[in-house]
Amino acid sequence: MDQNHRNTGILHTLGEEIIRIITPVSICMLSVVILVSILDKDSSLSSSVSTIATIAYTETTSDSEWDKFKGALLNSLVFVAVVTVVTFLLVVLFYFNCTKFLKYYMGFSAFLVLGFMGGEIGVFLIQVYSVAIDCFTYVLLLLNFTIVGVLAVFMSKIPIFVTQSYMVVIGVLTAYWFTMLPEWTTWVLLVAMALYDLAAVLLPGGPLRLLVELAISRDEDIPALVYEARPVIDPRSNATVQRRVWRDRPVNVEAQSRPQVDTETVGSSRNVEEGRVNELSVPLIERLRERGVEPESLGLEGIGLASTGAIKLGLGDFIFYSVLVGRAAMYDFMTVYACYIAIIAGLGITLVLLAVYQKALPALPVSVMLGVLFYVLTRFFLEDFVVQCSSNLLMF
Repeated sequence: MDQNHRNTGILHTLGEEIIRIITPVSICMLSVVILVSILDKDSSLSSSVSTIATIAYTETTSDSEWDKFKGALLNSLVFVAVVTVVTFLLVVLFYFNCTKFLKYYMGFSAFLVLGFMGGEIGVFLIQVYSVAIDCFTYVLLLLNFTIVGVLAVFMSKIPIFVTQSYMVVIGVLTAYWFTMLPEWTTWVLLVAMALYDLAAVLLPGGPLRLLVELAISRDEDIPALVYEARPVIDPRSNATVQRRVWRDRPVNVEAQSRPQVDTETVGSSRNVEEGRVNELSVPLIERLRERGVEPESLGLEGIGLASTGAIKLGLGDFIFYSVLVGRAAMYDFMTVYACYIAIIAGLGITLVLLAVYQKALPALPVSVMLGVLFYVLTRFFLEDFVVQCSSNLLMF
C-alpha cells in the first residue's frame, strides 16, 4: 500500500513539472503563430531583414531550389560558427569570474529585444489595427515596459510570475524576427541548431557542457536567459520536491541530522527524524542502491534543474520551437497542429529522459527533428490525402 502511494506521488510531481514547462512553451508558440497570422500580410517585411543568419547568402525568388539549399546551408554554418565562438567566449568570461559583466550584457540584450524589437512589432500592430496613439505616449509606455522587463529578468525580488511572463515575451519577440528569414534558411538553420545543441551539450569539449560543469563546480547559476518553472510542492510533507544532485559535494553526517538539508537526491523530499533521512526514491535511485552505489557519489547533474528543484529551460529552446511553428503557420494551420504536437512530444520525451538519467541533455534535437519531420509529412503527404478525401466526400 505504501509502495503504491509512493509511486503515485512521484508520477504526480513529475507530470506536474512537465505541465509547468509545457504551458509557457505553448503560450510562446501560440503568440508567435498569432503574430505571423496578423503581420505576414506585408511580404516586404521579410525581405528587409538582414541578420547574421543571412550574411553569407541572400535568397531571391529567381534562385533555383538547389541554389537556395546551398545558400541556406552556408548561412547556417556561419550562424552556428558565430554562436559557437560566442558561447566559448561566455565560458572564458565565466571562468574568470566576469559574472557582473555577463549579467549586464544579458540585461542590455533584454533591453534591445524588448525596446527595439518589441517597439517595432508594436508599430506594426498599431498600423494594422489603426490604433490612435501619439509617439510620445507610445515611447513612454514602451520605455516603462522595457525597464520593468529588464528588472524582472535580472532581479530576484520580482515576483516569479512577472519574470516568467517577460521571459515568454522575449522569446516571442525574438522568434517572430527569426520567422522573417527566408524559408530555406529557416529550415536548414533549425536543423543546424539542433545538431549544434546536441554536440555542445554531450561532447566532452562542448561549450555548453563546459559552462554547466563550471557552474556546478562553483555552485553558481549560469548568467543566461533561462525560464524557471515553479517548484512542485509535495502535499504530504508540504516541502519542495527537489530533483538536483550536486557534483563533488561530500555528505556530512552532522548535516543530515540538522532540520535543514541543502543537498537532495533525485526526486526526493527528506524529513529528518531521529538522525535518519527518509526518502521518496525513484527507480533510478533504487537500481543504483541495488548495486551498492550511493547517488551522492556519482556526481550527476541535470542541465534543466534549478537548485529549488524546478525545471529550467533555456530561452533559445523557446525561440526555436516558436520559429518552427511560426514558419509552419506561413503555409497552413494543418502543419501548425502537426508541428505543435511533435514539439510537445519531443519536449516531453526530453524531460522524461532528464528525470531518468539525470545528465546534461539538449532540449532542441528531439523536438526540432520531430517537428521538421511532421512538417514535411503533413505538407507533402497528409494534406494531399485530406484534400482528396474531402473532394470525394470521404471526409468532411
